[in-house]
Parts: sequence; C-alpha cells; structure tokens
Amino acid sequence: MRLNRFLAAAGIGSRRQCDALIEAGRVTVNGKPCTDFSFQPGERDHVKVDGKLVHVDLPFTIILHKPAGFVSTKSDPHARDTIFDLLPGKFPRLFNVGRLDAQSEGLLILTNDGDLAQRFTHPRYKIEKEYEVTLDRPWDPSLAPKLLRGISLDGERAIIARLRALTPTRLRVILRQGINRQIRNMFHEIGYEVKRLVRVRIGNLRLGDLPRGHWRPLTKREIESVEVEATTSAANREPLRVARPATTATKK
Repeated sequence: MRLNRFLAAAGIGSRRQCDALIEAGRVTVNGKPCTDFSFQPGERDHVKVDGKLVHVDLPFTIILHKPAGFVSTKSDPHARDTIFDLLPGKFPRLFNVGRLDAQSEGLLILTNDGDLAQRFTHPRYKIEKEYEVTLDRPWDPSLAPKLLRGISLDGERAIIARLRALTPTRLRVILRQGINRQIRNMFHEIGYEVKRLVRVRIGNLRLGDLPRGHWRPLTKREIESVEVEATTSAANREPLRVARPATTATKK
C-alpha cells in the first residue's frame, strides 16, 4: 500500500490531500521526513503526520441522516453541535465526504476510505446529488431555464442539472456540482428563499426511511455500486435534460 493510500485509509483525508501532506514534508516514517510517494509502509514502520502516529483502521463507511442545526465538521469554534456528536464515542476515525450547511438536512457519507471518498467528490465522476427543496412561495416554472442554463456565483457557473415540481412550493433538484450553498444561492438570485433543504440521494445511495440523527453502515453491495457508478458515469453520462413542467390550460 503506497504512502498516500495508507494515510487515506487511516482517515487523514483524500489521496490528493495526503499527497499534499507528503509533499509538504509533514509525513515522517520512523522519525524521518518521507517525500517518496512510492514508499510502502510495512507493519514495523511508524508513520506520523505532524508528529502524531497514524494507525490504519479497517475500511468503514456509513450514511448519516443529518438533522438541521448540526454543522458538518469535527469541532466548531462557536460551540455548535457537530455531526460527530451523533455518532458513538468508540468509533473508527471517520471524515465526512462533502458537507451540508448547518440549516440543511439529509444524507451525509462518512468514511475512513480515501479512495471511496474520491469517487464521490472528484469532478470527473459527476456523481449526482438529489435534494428536496421547499420554497417560501409557489414556484414559477418559467424561471426553470435560468437555473438549468446556469447562474454566476462568485465567478463560477452554477448549474442545476434537473428539477421537477412536486407541489406548488416543493421541488426535486439534481446537481452534478459541489459549490458551497449552491441551491440556496441560486434560488436567492431569482427571488426565492429556501425554507427547507433535504438531500435524499448521492449517486445510487438513498436516504430512504433512515430517521433524522441516525446512521447505518453501507453494505458491501452499496460500496460496490459506488465503484461501478464512478467507473462508468464520466464516460457514459447523458447530456443534461430539461425537466419541463406539464402544461395547463389558461383561462381567457
């Protein structure tokens, strides 16, 4: 197991993040800095990051139903509740794959498997994320093309891949990007405020009936489905499709 994969398996971060730590000289093996990316630690090697000994746990991945009011971080300077407060104390060291802002709810993935995390987050895989969005007033379907064409947010083109109305104020929205607070900011730009935001799906993984604040481990089949989807999605992804609202007769 190469050094960056070893660090990723220990829950230090993604392989790309671990590469940066190695390059910066923050990784030592048996007391000496190691910048050899091809080095493979053995059972008797002592690997440390910033002076802290690194242990490799068995791969472990869970999904969590994040409630509103919890932040997606290990600790918070404002002493808010974090998603890790929802997990048992004696638990493998996990890191969250992506985030949900404090007000948002729904599906989060936590893992100590850096390779798996990269399959969810690397842009080339284009893993879909599906959300249920509740707006502050009835939705105007004529505004959909603006969201589907894209809106500039802080110099970056933010695009909604698909959207579908469920009720007058509730929509299903699918993203293939990971811009911070993307949905809230995009709807704000066209005059709406998001009252509630719940992520219900990431790739083939669904929130289902998992209660708020609860978690469950991924099954072997689910992990395999993630690997298959990541391998095929970038090459076979269909062009974006516009979800057109059903037309209704208007009274003259």
